[in-house]
Amino acid sequence: MNMLRVLVILCNIISLIRVGAESPYRFFHWHVTYGDIFPLGVKQRGILINGQFPGPELFCVTNDNVVINVYNHLDEPFLLSWNGIQQRRNSYEDGVYGTTCPIPPGKNFTYRMQLKDQIGSFFYFPSLYFHKAAGGYGPIRVLSRPKIPVPFPPPDGDYTVLIGDWYAADHKSLKSVLDHGRMLHCPDAILINGHKTASSFTVEQGKTYRLRISNVGLQNSLNFKIVGHKMKLVEVEGTHTIQNTYSSLDVHVGQSLSVLVTADQAPQDYYIIVSSLFTNDLLSSTAILHYNNSHKRVPARPPSVRNRRVLWSLYQAHSIRTNLTASGPRPNPQGSYHYGQIPVNRTIMIINSENHVNGKLRYGINNVSFVPADTPLKLADYFNIQGVFGIGSIPDYQDDQAFHLGTSVMSADYREFVEIVFENHDPVTQSYHLDGYSFFVVGLDRGPWTPALRDKYNLEDAIPRCTTQVYPNSWTAVYVALDNVGMWNLRSEIWARQYLGQQFYLRVYTPVISLRNELSIPDNVLLCGRAAGREIPRPPGILQRDDNEDEEQT
Repeated sequence: MNMLRVLVILCNIISLIRVGAESPYRFFHWHVTYGDIFPLGVKQRGILINGQFPGPELFCVTNDNVVINVYNHLDEPFLLSWNGIQQRRNSYEDGVYGTTCPIPPGKNFTYRMQLKDQIGSFFYFPSLYFHKAAGGYGPIRVLSRPKIPVPFPPPDGDYTVLIGDWYAADHKSLKSVLDHGRMLHCPDAILINGHKTASSFTVEQGKTYRLRISNVGLQNSLNFKIVGHKMKLVEVEGTHTIQNTYSSLDVHVGQSLSVLVTADQAPQDYYIIVSSLFTNDLLSSTAILHYNNSHKRVPARPPSVRNRRVLWSLYQAHSIRTNLTASGPRPNPQGSYHYGQIPVNRTIMIINSENHVNGKLRYGINNVSFVPADTPLKLADYFNIQGVFGIGSIPDYQDDQAFHLGTSVMSADYREFVEIVFENHDPVTQSYHLDGYSFFVVGLDRGPWTPALRDKYNLEDAIPRCTTQVYPNSWTAVYVALDNVGMWNLRSEIWARQYLGQQFYLRVYTPVISLRNELSIPDNVLLCGRAAGREIPRPPGILQRDDNEDEEQT
């Protein structure tokens, strides 16, 4: 009996320790509305969050539980997605139509997600229709836990810099152009934090600042430069990098990175120049780096910029490597994961294509142009609703099938280690993103890919990231460990191409039902399409998630 009492006391103590050690919660209430904005000096209708364009910063620390109540005051359904946030075991919260029902007009939905084992700079954006062309985006900043060392001294300031191309036309007009089977014209301008020329960043001479730069645009790769200053690259989408110094950096659509800039020049104002890459018509916009003891304003005209060549950008991309001596979100070096020594189970070839279907322009992957189903794919999978999609409805490589429309879903097994090769036959730079993961960019080069090129892969310190560029008539190869069960969107970040079908879903599956593999369907899940009105089974005594439970290692 005494032993039983001791066991009960020990269990209670352990329970108290676990409750006390639970990761913190951060609560946000976001109201999504239309509002007047003036990014190009004339009034446009924008999508605002809490009255802001760009939207408010989502600020948190590794492993925080984030609860975001989103109220949709628009006249059409709305969704937010979280570019680069991996949603470990929880694709229900990913915020794309393949996983999440849209928030109806006049309604709200609460996202509940944990920023599990992640650090770094990311952004959120509206994923439905062509809302991204009206705003609705904002920065995400995930700080390391206090006990995890960061491989550079704390900066004296930390600035977010959202850059991206922009159209003067209303987002509904742009969507109509695409719906009628035509491609959009070139963007009209580039914005820096929502302005073409009005943004400024104040610094103090002799101090060092972190700039978190994200390309939130629709189409163009961009070059970022601060006149007279060098930039030290320190982080790319959650990975600490070898700290190379650059005079300018290329940031492709959907990508994020962090640099350190020291205010070590004469006390005056300096231009920040953001310009388009590889375009016939060069676009550029400016902001100001303002020394607080400045004695001189910038010249009336900024210095001219050149349209960088692909080979120059390719050389820079090869120089971006992982800092193997730096700690990651956990207290173990990122370099302890020896991805280059793991046998590859499977190779997937992703080849972008375009064609006309019923007289309308469409884009596809491996000759399949994605068409959204009437029900989110994740919900159809959960409720076993037949006829919504077919597993394996897109091949691992482009075969002889004709270009066609389809709700394309690729099957993958949990814990497969996969090589994905993106091959771009177009004369424009592509950009691809995979939700739910970071992948190792092991190789990229000009020309067609062949198996012999594996001998040139970087198998030691390739940079892990969630979005990679594929240069014109070039290839990019990545390795990814499929250790995150769920339904995950792989898409072009060129938003018109994504909208016109250049995407598919990767169904990472295991037959073993366990909270260690995948979290339960949320109790507040929205149900729509053929899932509407269904009852979510709740097994008696179901285990609750443990927010501090470490994931198994591959």
